[in-house]
Amino acid sequence: MNKYDIVRKIEDFAPLETQEKWDASGWIVDKKETNVEKIMFALTITDKVFNQALESGCDMIISHHPLFFVPLKYRKINMYCAHTNLDRAKGGTTDLILQKLGLEGEGEDFVRVVKLPAPISVEELRQKLLTISPNLRYVNNYGAKTVQSIGFCAGSGSEFISETLTDAFVTGDLKFHTALDSRQVVFDIGHFESEIFAPELLKKICGVGEKGVIADETSPFI
Repeated sequence: MNKYDIVRKIEDFAPLETQEKWDASGWIVDKKETNVEKIMFALTITDKVFNQALESGCDMIISHHPLFFVPLKYRKINMYCAHTNLDRAKGGTTDLILQKLGLEGEGEDFVRVVKLPAPISVEELRQKLLTISPNLRYVNNYGAKTVQSIGFCAGSGSEFISETLTDAFVTGDLKFHTALDSRQVVFDIGHFESEIFAPELLKKICGVGEKGVIADETSPFI
């Protein structure tokens, strides 16, 4: 497989120029060989994932999260990532959450907004979110009983909560003061849980079939 042809499919879906200025999406390690035999798809490149790739005969890793520092030992394998550009893309990480929940949302950039035809209880929404994140936590400072409009942002989306005028907001990595000040019902489903579907999306975009494997990853929180 030509690795540049594979990467081009990702960049057609999630153009590199749409990543945030601080981001490091793109090639992490680009070895001189053009062809690759097997690819591992991962959320985050860790020692565990790197070793899995070597043990399973992969000569490339495609991840969602970037590496801002690349350990020397990692330089023996091709590595590429699609981070905030994949978050922004239509059909990207946030849209994946909606798909898993059987919902449809509208919006551009990082946030999607679901407008339900009728209000549902906060508990009903909590139960729905538990299907993808058994360890979620939530804030309901004003004792809301029902919600009808819900904002979603995969990963760390605390910065978008106050500017999204919805009854509830679902994200990961909820910050303390954001939670304290929130006038909305806010669900923190966990950064890992909100983005763990990214590897399967990347594999689907690349269309590599059996030549692609999904890394075995778990949340660092117990």
